[in-house]
Amino acid sequence: MSLNIPILKYSTHKTVPEVDRFLARPAIDPTAEETARRVLEDIRAHGDKAVQKYTREFDGVNLAPVRFAVPREERLAASEHVDLMFKRCASEIFARVARFGKAGMRKDWNIATPKGGVLGEKFMPLERVGAYIPGGAAPLASTALMSVSLAKIAGVPEIVACTPSDKKGRVNPFLLHALEVAGATEIFRIGGIQAVGAMAFGTATIRKVQKIVGPGGPYVTAAKKLVYGEVDLDMVAGPSEIAVLADETAVPAHVAADLLSQLEHGTGHEKALLVTPFMGMANMVRTELEQQVAALSRREAVERAIAAGALFVVTETLDSGMDLINRFAPEHFEIMTKEPRRWLQKVKNAGAVFVGAWTPESAGDFVAGPSHVLPTGGTAAFFSGLTVDSFRKRTSVVAFTRADLIDTLPLIETMGRVEGLDAHARAASIRFPAPGNP
Repeated sequence: MSLNIPILKYSTHKTVPEVDRFLARPAIDPTAEETARRVLEDIRAHGDKAVQKYTREFDGVNLAPVRFAVPREERLAASEHVDLMFKRCASEIFARVARFGKAGMRKDWNIATPKGGVLGEKFMPLERVGAYIPGGAAPLASTALMSVSLAKIAGVPEIVACTPSDKKGRVNPFLLHALEVAGATEIFRIGGIQAVGAMAFGTATIRKVQKIVGPGGPYVTAAKKLVYGEVDLDMVAGPSEIAVLADETAVPAHVAADLLSQLEHGTGHEKALLVTPFMGMANMVRTELEQQVAALSRREAVERAIAAGALFVVTETLDSGMDLINRFAPEHFEIMTKEPRRWLQKVKNAGAVFVGAWTPESAGDFVAGPSHVLPTGGTAAFFSGLTVDSFRKRTSVVAFTRADLIDTLPLIETMGRVEGLDAHARAASIRFPAPGNP
């Protein structure tokens, strides 16, 4: 069957409305935000009762609050239903994430002031964080390892994970095992807006957290935005996106497979963009994609995602293609060209970059080491992906000597005068017998 993926010619000198609309996708869905606002207000007012109501309404699961938490024995029992290969896989991925996370973790530092004092920064873990782990269409065990693990490495003592259950209230055993390996201290079988609300406001069953991280669909993303200020957030991490820059050396089958790796989430909100100067490449990738879709286990969902969010653009040059990618600011960006590192230097906006023919996006999703929790909806233009430091606070440290304060007293007094803040200036000058003198 033909999927009718549009192939559009693009010029930097001519507006192409279809391309502009594709690039301008909203980071937050207005309809989802309206629903999220209503649900969150109810959860703030009625706590567990509202969480139970919306879990039944949205997920079709009738859970009493006493069943929200996954007890320790259920978590341990899950490992009995997980094969040895997955156990080894989860442990290896944790080790890779930990290695990368520790390498990039910022350390306390200090410098000397001109008069013998000390200035610096101190980094401390948050005390209680929440991680949202999608589990509707597929149990995202990898997300558990790419989010909860970072909190553990950062030294967070209380790590809450929320994930939806099936219709019988069961959480996928592979996901539970991954959460165990990653270091979750509490697990709740709650999903959607209600999970975000419970973690943000706190209920009798789920204590409030300081920060919520993790990806989700439009409703989870909208809910996270609305609770900002009640808690800290990581970023806008919504439906999956991928962009590929390809020249004539790219293998069409590989490009198609990589585009499908994100489209197969199948919510209908995904975005997949191919940019190439070669019309022949665009046509070959489209043919390959149509062939490969037919063999996928989730074919119907993928076809819907393609219809809603796939676009192929033929540009005049690779340079103009690169400009288009930077405008798109994709969550995932693959460079499949003859000299990929040359184009890496031109990247301005992307959540994660995958360089060269041997780096499929799925390597980043599952095993490479950097977290796959990344900004979407164009927010990669100003947000960054999840890191260990996302789970730590940064506190500045100032230790002046008497000589430092004498040295800076004229500056303090001048600024206090200009801003009309007498007490600020006096707090410094009062320490000396006469203002400005030792």
